[in-house]
Amino acid sequence: MARSRRRSGRTQKTPDPTGATDDDSQTQPAQEGEDDHDDGDDDKCPACKDTPVKSEGEGEQAVADKEKWVRCDACKTWFHWRCVGEGGDLDAVGKWFCRPCLDADPARVITMKPPARKSARKKTQRDYAGLNAGQEADPTRFLRMMEGKVIKRDPFKRMKGSEVGLEWLENDENAMKEPIVVESEEGLGMKMPPDGFSVDDVVEVLGEDHPVEVIDVATQSNSPNWTLGKWLEYWHTETSKRDKIRNVISLEISGTPLADQVLPPRIVRELDWVEKFWPNTKKGRGHNYPKVQLYCLMGVGGAWTDWHIDFAGSSVYYHILSGAKVFYFIRPTPANLAAYERWSGTEVQNHSWLGDMCDEVFKVELKTGNTMIIPTGWIHAVYTPVDTLVFGGNFLHSYNVPTQLRVREIEIATHVPKRFRFPFFVKLCWYAGEKYLRDLKAREEFPPRVLESVEALADFLVAEARTMERGTDPAKRQAKEEVPGDRIKDAPALARELRWRVRHAAGYSSDDENRSHRKAKSVNGEAAANGMGNKRKRVAMESSEDSVELFRNFKRPAWDHVEEGPTERESKTLKVRRPDTKGSDWVREWVSGRGDAEAEDGEAARVERKRDVIVKVRRTAKGLERQRVERVLEEWAWNGAPSAASPSVAHKTEPTGDVEMAAEDRPPPAEEKAEPTGEDSAMPDAGTTGKEEGVNGSAPVAAVAESTS
Repeated sequence: MARSRRRSGRTQKTPDPTGATDDDSQTQPAQEGEDDHDDGDDDKCPACKDTPVKSEGEGEQAVADKEKWVRCDACKTWFHWRCVGEGGDLDAVGKWFCRPCLDADPARVITMKPPARKSARKKTQRDYAGLNAGQEADPTRFLRMMEGKVIKRDPFKRMKGSEVGLEWLENDENAMKEPIVVESEEGLGMKMPPDGFSVDDVVEVLGEDHPVEVIDVATQSNSPNWTLGKWLEYWHTETSKRDKIRNVISLEISGTPLADQVLPPRIVRELDWVEKFWPNTKKGRGHNYPKVQLYCLMGVGGAWTDWHIDFAGSSVYYHILSGAKVFYFIRPTPANLAAYERWSGTEVQNHSWLGDMCDEVFKVELKTGNTMIIPTGWIHAVYTPVDTLVFGGNFLHSYNVPTQLRVREIEIATHVPKRFRFPFFVKLCWYAGEKYLRDLKAREEFPPRVLESVEALADFLVAEARTMERGTDPAKRQAKEEVPGDRIKDAPALARELRWRVRHAAGYSSDDENRSHRKAKSVNGEAAANGMGNKRKRVAMESSEDSVELFRNFKRPAWDHVEEGPTERESKTLKVRRPDTKGSDWVREWVSGRGDAEAEDGEAARVERKRDVIVKVRRTAKGLERQRVERVLEEWAWNGAPSAASPSVAHKTEPTGDVEMAAEDRPPPAEEKAEPTGEDSAMPDAGTTGKEEGVNGSAPVAAVAESTS
């Protein structure tokens, strides 16, 4: 094959005394002393007849660099192509022989390279960057995957905006468990830009130079170096002339003038952890905080966002300002989440329909003016049939923390880059945990779903605490950096105390550290709903109290002496208003003691009262401790009333209990230890009052929640 260029200082060829063959292109370096001619002879062409023409101002070296050379495939001699080429195209030559070699062997023939094969068929342009990543550059491939698939009509609720509130959360067991659609924004308590607001207005408010992340739909990857000005130009390009189908789904507008025109729905603001727990003094300009509450989304017709779960399983509110969207949903069941984890970020993702790996897929169509709330962990894909402008945002809440943490585990397992995860997630969890601990200390009550979520949060924070104590040095450092030092001084103590208090509030009788999830408890032979059971029951006999341990690693000190006085009985008649037991107001009146007040217009009622007193004493390190437990049972009966209508009302004062935490969960001595109440230990039909006294100058000790028959 002809050599079309010659390197400077090229190696010398060893001539073949018998004549080189066509395929002989071996070279040997010149031996010392062999090259006895100067460099000028080395660069001479045997067929040179003239000097190459130089342009004005062009040096000899520049002319030499432009010179084309060709080598004879037989004798290996180099020639100027301008001297021997006869005006032909050197790049098209296959094998070339000089005139002396052609004359010496008539079998030698100069050959040309075969022309490149061309096809008359129309070829699709290939995106080699996408192919290298295992992706096909065809934005319609996602729709093709759906062809022939079973997609069900959605069963989700359509609600009025005024119906979406905290009362809905408390009364509807499916609230924030399934997506809901609100067809009109009226009553939602949110604010959106006016009708007619367009992408042009977005660009005008934020500025043409504002950076924006743009998604290439075909590859589902980011297109770099886009600004809103460039996006606006693309937006107004005719559909047929757009080079690719693109999408904007992550333009966060917090802290911008556009944010003043957007306010999330009232229910979102009431649940959002960032609103509730992140300090207001650490939000706004100049502060780093989770900016995920206000997004502007702009998608052109044909855009597709493939199957995903919003970061950290966060919930979403989604309002169509103009255009339309089609959502495809998969429930976040354990099996479906496991299938999503296998599918996400693997080769399977590029050529398979996730719905084939899950139980069922639902379709929801939204139009201009619709608002949708997507709860925790729902797997979804989105199709944009026409150019659409959307405002929405993400929020974490306390009604499904276990699923939020499960999605975070999936993100870590599938190596989702940190910039695509919920920002400051762990720090936000610490803020939430700190606030819930204060609330539990203040005896604030929570619904079962919230208690379940707070327990999952506490378990997560205890795991973070263990990392600080036992992890590798980098892990310890990172875990400590996530703790907000402005609110939390001893993170491990806080996490363990929160876990203990929430379990006690939920009615658990054990602080078993190995329990990693809430277990349904059986009450009267029936499984308790939501993993919640009745509170601890009193044991049948007083004598069995010492054998009942409320918490692991805790055993009550034994009493040195227990004395129970004789039962005192009293019977008398009082004029008291008869309670109306059909309503509920009588309960508050009789529990507070107002119901048994004598009244002139009252009816005669017979009261039977029994009174029992138990006194217990024991020695302590500083002196002794005495406990006096008084139980009073009253039965009220009105004259002439049927026995079924005569309520028995027990006046009672709940004792406090000296319930101890497990050794690991005890906070340090400097921490405040609020005594848990013993209301869960009281009999439903008897009242008790408890006292404790410090003797010999000893400090009072909390009374034990007694077990009574």
